[in-house]
Amino acid sequence: MKILFALLLAATLTTAQAADRPKVGLVLGGGGARGAAHIGVLEVLERLHVPVDCVAGTSMGALVAGAWAAGLAPATLRSEMGRADWSDMFDDNPDYTELNFRNKRLSQRFLPGSETGILASGAVMPPGVVSGQKIKLFFNHLVRADAGERELQQLPLPVSIIATDIGTGERVVYRDGSLTLAMRASMSVPGLMAPLDYRGRKLVDGGLVDNLPIREVRERCAADVVIAVNVGSPPLPPEQVSGLLGVTAQMVVLLTEQNVSASLATLKPGDVYIKPELGDITAGAFDRHAEAAERGRLAAEAVAAQLATLSVSPAAYAVWRQRVAVRERDVPRIDSVEIAGLARVNPAVVLRYLEQRDGAPMDTATLNRDLLRAYGDGSYERVDYTVLSQQGKNILRVTPVEKSWGPDYLRLALQLDSNLSQGSTYRLRAGYQKTWLNPLGGELLLIGELGNVTGAGAELYQPVDAAQRWFVDAQTDYKRERSDYWLLDQRIAEYVVARTRLDLTAGVNFSLLGQLRFGWREMRASKSLDTGVDLFQSVAAQSSGGWLFNLDMDQLDRLYFPRRGWSAQASYYSSDRSGYSRVSLDGRAAWPLQDWVLGARASWTGSPRGQLPLYDAAKLGGFLNLTGYASGQLLGDEAAYAHVRAERIIGRAPLGLRGDLRLGVALEVGKIAQPYTLQVRHGVLNSVALYLGGETAFGPVFAGIGRASSGSVNAYLVVGAP
Repeated sequence: MKILFALLLAATLTTAQAADRPKVGLVLGGGGARGAAHIGVLEVLERLHVPVDCVAGTSMGALVAGAWAAGLAPATLRSEMGRADWSDMFDDNPDYTELNFRNKRLSQRFLPGSETGILASGAVMPPGVVSGQKIKLFFNHLVRADAGERELQQLPLPVSIIATDIGTGERVVYRDGSLTLAMRASMSVPGLMAPLDYRGRKLVDGGLVDNLPIREVRERCAADVVIAVNVGSPPLPPEQVSGLLGVTAQMVVLLTEQNVSASLATLKPGDVYIKPELGDITAGAFDRHAEAAERGRLAAEAVAAQLATLSVSPAAYAVWRQRVAVRERDVPRIDSVEIAGLARVNPAVVLRYLEQRDGAPMDTATLNRDLLRAYGDGSYERVDYTVLSQQGKNILRVTPVEKSWGPDYLRLALQLDSNLSQGSTYRLRAGYQKTWLNPLGGELLLIGELGNVTGAGAELYQPVDAAQRWFVDAQTDYKRERSDYWLLDQRIAEYVVARTRLDLTAGVNFSLLGQLRFGWREMRASKSLDTGVDLFQSVAAQSSGGWLFNLDMDQLDRLYFPRRGWSAQASYYSSDRSGYSRVSLDGRAAWPLQDWVLGARASWTGSPRGQLPLYDAAKLGGFLNLTGYASGQLLGDEAAYAHVRAERIIGRAPLGLRGDLRLGVALEVGKIAQPYTLQVRHGVLNSVALYLGGETAFGPVFAGIGRASSGSVNAYLVVGAP
């Protein structure tokens, strides 16, 4: 009886204490990576037993506020931030290994960042550097959206998320609707992350209008006391503001500072203001999240005396924790999968990636991987999902959003090439791509080139099944290319080789592994002297036609400068009309070793029947193809080549880009059988290369020097896609 009385007394006292305490509103401001400091503040509030009646957040503050209100403890949130690969998260595309084969080869020919939509109204650029694909999936993971959509109005702790309507400039407050979409909208930094179309509005970072939403918590829960945490970045000095992104970032900072000043002016004497000393931790320094969280903790500890006045007893805090606790939900068993929202794209193209089966438990990790694969097709702004419960069944609804600037695109590529032996050349390539010509996904690609190679081409690619496994393809092009010819390591002539080609093929895609083609090729080529000694004699146009076979497998993890993986190519062309056949084999591999990458390549080209014509000869020379020799310097009926290389990673790409800067050395060996030109040395040739290079937004960039066994030395500087 005494125990029961004690419990009733404790409950009565706890209720009375809860009724007497002031209402507390927590405000978590925006600041990019600096917002990790909010986690440290939450840890101190938890230690001091400070209950909160409502929370409002902007930008990174919206992420922390939403995740915390959805049930993540501060320690768990700190751990999740530590596990996240932020540099990868700001690169929407999946690993190169996860792209379908056609997109891989499209990326080789054109710079991915050059995509421009062609609409009836004119050219339209993508709305941001990043679409936020991986970021949205990360939000889903944080709030356990795989167990069902989290709705703001259903959370026990009232939470408000601030965004900006970029069309009207209005402040938009979300108190209901999808939690993850509201978080995503609030983090859409203009110029960096694409705006989010949600509920008829085009939404961007809430920091533009209310980076420290003090007014919101006063209105939301009639807060008597506000705890405001300001993690905003100070403006950069004028001399540090440069480039489009730099100017955009400074503009955002200036706008946020103005509205933050207005919000701070509303603070009352009893409110608690926390401004962590974040020093040189920038808005993009997500790799310093742990340091930012610790500085947030220290800042909160510095005002612990003020916060302690808001604390309650352990029993009362336990009652509050129970009241705002979010009920854990089990990952459901999925009864059916549906694709929603598509207008142009065939749903079967998305379904081909999904391994989730009806009646099986939800596998979130596999689903995220599959959604990224679907996104990698290039037809969508984002690919998301929701789990719905309808009539007692769990439905996994996949919601791809087609590109608003598609389905027709202009693509560009530029290469600048300079070396000691051949001077400087350039190559500008433009492509016009029309996608989804029909429900099976037919595409038309028109290409034009200027520079050292001049020409034009067209390709009609037509899948013949809904999953796009089988296809037929027609390609034709005309090219005029300037080619140097050498005698005893001296450039003696420059010819112009003109070639017209028509390929009619059929093939099969091996999921994400590669592609096999088989068909017929018609080719017509001529060679004429442009300057120098006519050593090979100009020849009139010659035609050939024959069967074509091509197998291309690619599992490298990056288009240029891979860290791991392998690729293998094999091609065969046989022309009875011209009396020769041509076989080409190429294999590459890369292995990571801490801050090193080890690599290897081997290739062979030859003619099992007849002799290769000069315009189709086997070639060696060029960067990592016997680097000591000029590009295409060594010609013959057969060429064999191999190298091993070691590359030291000396720098990383900035946020939003994938790649690194490397210093490498390569040992090379090659041989030309039945050479077509007289060289200083024949037989097995050696070369060593030293180079500095990396992958950038403009394609690969490298500078290198090579020395050959003949004493030949060549230096290279190359910028852009080949």
